[in-house]
Amino acid sequence: MPKGILIDKDQTGYHARLQEIDDSALPDGNVTVRVSHSTLNYKDALAITGKGPVVRKFPMVPGIDLVGTVEDSSHPDYGAGDQVILNGWGVGESHWGGLAQKARLNGDWLVPLPAAFSPQQAMTIGTAGYTAMLCVLALEQHGVTPTDGEILVTGAAGGVGSVAVALLAKLGYTVVAMTGRPNDSDYLTHLGAAEIIDRALFTSPGKPLGKERWAGAVDVVGSHVLANVCATTKYRGVVTACGLAAGMDFPATVAPFILRGVTLAGIDSVMCPRADRLRAWQRLATDLDLEKLGTIGQEVSLAEALSLAPRLLDGAVRGRLVVDVNR
Repeated sequence: MPKGILIDKDQTGYHARLQEIDDSALPDGNVTVRVSHSTLNYKDALAITGKGPVVRKFPMVPGIDLVGTVEDSSHPDYGAGDQVILNGWGVGESHWGGLAQKARLNGDWLVPLPAAFSPQQAMTIGTAGYTAMLCVLALEQHGVTPTDGEILVTGAAGGVGSVAVALLAKLGYTVVAMTGRPNDSDYLTHLGAAEIIDRALFTSPGKPLGKERWAGAVDVVGSHVLANVCATTKYRGVVTACGLAAGMDFPATVAPFILRGVTLAGIDSVMCPRADRLRAWQRLATDLDLEKLGTIGQEVSLAEALSLAPRLLDGAVRGRLVVDVNR
């Protein structure tokens, strides 16, 4: 019988356990996937530990990512044997997700696995890397080029940040990596960062406007960090925002936007339209250095995912955690 992580809540409390899951318990869907790999993301860690209101109904299988092989399908785009990826769409929150050996899903949520990637590589990228690619695409769509100046990546040693650094460096941008973990400097330099700066410089309340430096930025932190990044972005620069590791607040003024013409571009990966998803994965297949991808990912088992969730929330995990659900 397939195994998976199942989260439940009852009168005795909140529980996340590794257990067998019968096929009959799987939710409705027109595609059944034999899962190969999933991931452990910040949102998954919140769900597993119960430290954030991620799970919207119980019981729930967490896991916002998965890759696997179609076992059965009534969807016109997929047949048995097709290899597919899923990112987002509320799986792991309101629909059972990828941290199990089998998933039943809506075929509209799936995209084909690009030939350039193995299943393990696709999950090293996962939602984090796909989100990083959406940020890069937004910078490009707003006209930011490598000749415009430095690009700042916050939370650079995390999943989104790691892939963003690697992508931007390969595309010719000068990348400055912000991190709160100085021990990760060599790792970030290997990914392509030209300079490493301390996150502590950006975590306190700052001035409405600071010295102009960044042509663009990828921010996963939010709060004072995002406010200070916007305040130090160059005239007509672009800041992409896709995370809230430091909080949902945005203690800023309108000064960067009305005096410098700065653009703050919100990046949503969960409900992103299919055409944009396909474009992001196509670009990842051509613009991401697979050698660097090997540096970013660490493979773990389903049981290890349970124990690693608190460490991920504490910021003690570097890069990407890829879960081999069959280990």
